[in-house]
Amino acid sequence: MADTALDFVIDNLMQLYRDNTDLIAAIADDVQSLLVELQNLHAFLKQATKSRSRNCNEILKHLVKELSTAVNEAEVSIEKFVIKAKLHQKKGIRKIFDFGHVMKARQCAAEIKFIKEKLKEIRRENAYHIQFEDQQNVTDQELRKVPLPEEDDVVGFDEEAAEIINRLCEGSNDLEIIPIVGMPGLGKTTLANKIFKDNRVQYEFFTRIWVYVAQSYNRREVFLNIISKFTRNVKQFKYEAEEDLAEPIREFLGKGGKYLIVLDDIWTLEALNELKIAFPHNHKGNKIMLTTRNSSLAYSCNNFPHKLKFLTESECWLLLKKKVFHKDECPQEFEELGRLIARKCMGLPLATVVIAGSLIGRRTRREWEQVHQRVAEHIVNRDYSITKKLVQMSYDSLPFNLKVCFLYLGAFPRGFEIPVWKLVRLWIAEGFIPDQRPLTLESAAEEYLNELVNKNLLMVVQRTSNGQTKTCRVHDILHEFCRLEASEENIFKEINLGVEQSFPRNQELATYRRLCIDSSVVEFISRKPYGEGIRSFLCFSSEKIMKPAPEVGTIPKAFPLLRVFDVESILFNKFQKQFFQLYLLRYIALSSASLAFIPKYIEDLWNLQTFIISTQQTTLHIQADICNMPQLRHFHTNTSAKLCRSAAIATNKPTSVHGTLQTLSTIEPESCTEYVFARCPYLKKLGIRGKIEVLLQSNRVGPFLNDQNLKCLEKLKLVNDLSAGGKLHLPSENIFPKSLKKLTLLGTGLDWKEMGRLCKLEVLEVLKLKENAFTGKLWESTVGTFPSLKVLLIERSDLVSWKASSEQFPRLARLVLRSLHKLEEVPIELAKIHNLQVIELENTTRTAAESAREIKSCSVCTGFKLSIFPPDL
Repeated sequence: MADTALDFVIDNLMQLYRDNTDLIAAIADDVQSLLVELQNLHAFLKQATKSRSRNCNEILKHLVKELSTAVNEAEVSIEKFVIKAKLHQKKGIRKIFDFGHVMKARQCAAEIKFIKEKLKEIRRENAYHIQFEDQQNVTDQELRKVPLPEEDDVVGFDEEAAEIINRLCEGSNDLEIIPIVGMPGLGKTTLANKIFKDNRVQYEFFTRIWVYVAQSYNRREVFLNIISKFTRNVKQFKYEAEEDLAEPIREFLGKGGKYLIVLDDIWTLEALNELKIAFPHNHKGNKIMLTTRNSSLAYSCNNFPHKLKFLTESECWLLLKKKVFHKDECPQEFEELGRLIARKCMGLPLATVVIAGSLIGRRTRREWEQVHQRVAEHIVNRDYSITKKLVQMSYDSLPFNLKVCFLYLGAFPRGFEIPVWKLVRLWIAEGFIPDQRPLTLESAAEEYLNELVNKNLLMVVQRTSNGQTKTCRVHDILHEFCRLEASEENIFKEINLGVEQSFPRNQELATYRRLCIDSSVVEFISRKPYGEGIRSFLCFSSEKIMKPAPEVGTIPKAFPLLRVFDVESILFNKFQKQFFQLYLLRYIALSSASLAFIPKYIEDLWNLQTFIISTQQTTLHIQADICNMPQLRHFHTNTSAKLCRSAAIATNKPTSVHGTLQTLSTIEPESCTEYVFARCPYLKKLGIRGKIEVLLQSNRVGPFLNDQNLKCLEKLKLVNDLSAGGKLHLPSENIFPKSLKKLTLLGTGLDWKEMGRLCKLEVLEVLKLKENAFTGKLWESTVGTFPSLKVLLIERSDLVSWKASSEQFPRLARLVLRSLHKLEEVPIELAKIHNLQVIELENTTRTAAESAREIKSCSVCTGFKLSIFPPDL
């Protein structure tokens, strides 16, 4: 991965060059020369990675660290020059020859040349070492991985084992693959072994073979291993071609009765396909059971893989007791504390077993309390070789950029529920996501996230209404791995008085790239830290620090080259002048109790991509023209933002200047002008809050309707000011852009008769109607069709009678009805919808619940699920 690591460094340096071409003009030749040297290094590393030396990996790892340090120094020099050039540009100097600026350019050029020579020297030195090591160890072979030892005490797998055994014994006569999928340490092998030894399975399958595959397997050895189960004379096959070894296996398996093959620890579909050729399809009901961490692989084998569940708290406690006390009873004094420790294992058997090892021999409550206070550290430190090995195998299989994204998760607090949209924006701002056009950076980042979920390295906590990941979390055992590995790889430096006992000095800060601060952030800032190379300042405390932190304003002076500034967990007082000199900022997230305006100077941050601001004020005045900022793609605020009203905006005159905004949430209706939307041609998500009646006035509908301006809009949320009162009216059938995929209305008070106008949205997939979005006792949806609607939510409405047919909602998959206290029944006709998989009722009437049960009994959809709360409805 060494050459890929350098790819990452080069990409970031090239991006810096592309983003600031005009400002770097004076040193362009030197920067290009540096990039050429880096490309030479890349070619050298690519060749070096082919070495079979045992120690070569360690040498390359050290080499990449040296290179990264040198390139970071170059970045600092170039970025400092960019800032000086920008300030020089802002002064409007028109001199033909500016001696001061020329001298700065020469100084930067000299620094770059020095770094380039350093890179050449690093390459020369390491070329000798790698060549020497390769000659000495060319015949060394990589040690083969062996499976983990079997677990004697099995807890919590009885129901899951019974379910899989039924699938194995009662399935079709075709060769069927049944995958068991789950995260590292969840007990996939333990469960498979329990099934493999089950009496019913032994009786059902004439031949049972267990094959350990692992991440880097040798197909020839696997085939010979299988052949050894049939004959002792394996030597006769020793010189057979690898492909030819499949034939005797097919012959042996074809002769007998039903067979069961267990492929333990499969990593790729390619590996599975290479092995499958040896297993015949003889229609006897043969089965292949495999264990894997890869959900994508599991689903490619079977539409219904067995997703291994986490242990319950009681199961964790039972397993913990078995491991600590064996057959003895747990002393009463440890019962309550033991359950709390078991809960912190978060349902992971491996974590439970390891923490049990830490408790053995501890005979006082105080010792148990010490373990309880630092469960995650004990899990890792007790037997780090086991826990690290499990995670390391998954980690090593990731491409370099994805490795960095994974380790970055350790910057969030343990157990933190991470919003996906925030994580994606951070990855992009940090430079972890390479340009993969035609994919947008956001789409590429979401693919990275899905890959981590598929590999079971990231747990999905909440999903959006259309099934996408909304929030996620890292299991404690993986979080600890990320935290320790990230520190070693210098991905980020955690600053926590509880861990470090003292803050790092400025000399140490000079070696760090990112700072991750906990609640001691205020005290840390008060010590006047300084780190020129710091690119990110992160504070992700689980709880907000309600006390304002006036020292936060000194951060720009402390870290002048910041790219990421996330301090949402502390209260930000006000913007100080030097804040707008952080010209390299790509990401800002902050919160405040008193902030009521964003000054015009925010426009000076020409690299800004994401701006998130939370305030307790009812309105946020934006004095800057954010639609004109060259890199700004996402603007989020929790209140109603009032966009600036320059002379051009006041006259409603369009402009030819186009911004890059994709998210504009949330703004007031008065700011929805043709001028604004004409400059946001890439807008995908729009939130509007206030007096929606203003938006629906005939003289304003025109610019809002303009599909030419809003042709990319996919998500729209309208939140009406409930204090405005009165009913609203949709003045046109085509009021909303036809590109909408998700529409949320809250408090709009529309008449149910106007619902037919929404049918014009042919690609609409999600419709959420909240807080009397529509009012009236009768909704007769017999006219018009929602051709693409998959999710319909109705919440807090006075609806009494709803008449509908299945033809109106041909693709509806999920229906959610909440707090409909007058609804008489759910239309029985919905039972005919083939796609309708879920109906959720919460706080509705008994008659509505009864009709939903009737729909379930008549549903034509296989696997239909009905959820009713409270259950006694």
